[in-house]
Amino acid sequence: MTQSPSDNREAYHELLYYTLAHPDPKFIHQYAVDAYAAQHADEKSKRIGVAFALIGLYLALKKGYSGREVQLAHMELGKKRKMWPAFDLPKSRGTVTVADVMSAAPGAERDAAIRNWCASVWKAYGDSHDQVAALVRGELGV
Repeated sequence: MTQSPSDNREAYHELLYYTLAHPDPKFIHQYAVDAYAAQHADEKSKRIGVAFALIGLYLALKKGYSGREVQLAHMELGKKRKMWPAFDLPKSRGTVTVADVMSAAPGAERDAAIRNWCASVWKAYGDSHDQVAALVRGELGV
């Protein structure tokens, strides 16, 4: 059964409560924010939002950054650049959804589901991987 956008938002808000209350110092909240933003971006989305989401997924998945480190990178990027590139929005944004994440049991299972969600969304943006990596190298030297 397909979920309506409002069901998706409700699941996302529930996930945000979970991640914000999570005791792990890695700050997995940032992973959820970036996965959701990239998965739900549309032609009305601000370029900075899509760029930050993709940069966050890249840093987390390819560079091993914690959510806290991703958040700090976003803060640094916000100081450096005012114009952000456009990214092509793939038709499909991954096979894992926020509802899938919320169907996992709280704790290690849900935390792993967040990671799988991030990987699924990142994979969907495969045509943008090189562009994101170049942007991160140019702006952060990473």
